[in-house]
Amino acid sequence: MSIRPVVSTSQAVPTMEGAGVKLHRAFGFHNPEMADPYLLFDDFRNERPEDYIQGFPWHPHRGIETITYVLNGTVEHGDSLGNHGTLGAGDVQWMTAGSGIMHQEMPKGNAKGQMHGFQLWANLPASLKMTAPRYQDVESREIPQVIDDDGTSVKIVIGEFWGKRGPVDGIAADPLYLDIFVPAGVRKRFKIDTYRNAFAYVFEGAGLFDNSSKPRGILLEKEIRGEEVNIRDMSGDRTLVHFGTGDEVEVLAGPKGVRFLLISGAPLQEPVAWHGPIVMNTKEEIHQAIRELRNGTFIKPAH
Repeated sequence: MSIRPVVSTSQAVPTMEGAGVKLHRAFGFHNPEMADPYLLFDDFRNERPEDYIQGFPWHPHRGIETITYVLNGTVEHGDSLGNHGTLGAGDVQWMTAGSGIMHQEMPKGNAKGQMHGFQLWANLPASLKMTAPRYQDVESREIPQVIDDDGTSVKIVIGEFWGKRGPVDGIAADPLYLDIFVPAGVRKRFKIDTYRNAFAYVFEGAGLFDNSSKPRGILLEKEIRGEEVNIRDMSGDRTLVHFGTGDEVEVLAGPKGVRFLLISGAPLQEPVAWHGPIVMNTKEEIHQAIRELRNGTFIKPAH
């Protein structure tokens, strides 16, 4: 067994998208090979309705899949094919845009006005860029959760882990998408396929992920569960942790525990041509998509 070293850590950057939604972007629009097959990851988390209520009005997608995971509030969605619905707290939607779709996503807060969710973009291989669009909507009650003896809990959103399988299937990236909580002071290892790219995104508490790499940061003395322990500076809220190769990820949870998404996928290793929400393999394919948007042939008829 080899623990994956940390290649880099970075903070999600404040960004505005849609009709004025304030969010934090962990990565996107740069270095698509870094997280291949994933292209973009956004954390939309707000407590003021004016920061998100305008939502994401009608816009196109082609050549990708979008994965939306809601923690607080709701997201209403609709598309050019007549599909519509609402994602609630804990729900997941995997949308395969494929050959092309026009859709909108409109967030609403909970009773306290809070809205929190994540959106991940996964690239499609060239052979599936023009596949028919489809949705997989998953309610929170369908997502299996495993709780270990030490209090560690794992929600298996997508993929197979600890003997359970998430309900989303048939995805080109062969993804693993886990929502993990590790209690204060617990050191835990999680198996990741050696041939998959992987990253973690911390959104509650803090944890130390880089025990296998060269020590970095300042050595701190902290009291955890009544014991003094020496730890280096930890990755906290809105931190992206990108891992190198290996077959396990290790984390030491901080004084308040740590909650993070652990995501991996099979790299496509294909050229990427990118124009906003349209991702193809060549510039000519991008130009073709833009021409089709202008002449009204972007949406393909169902077969």
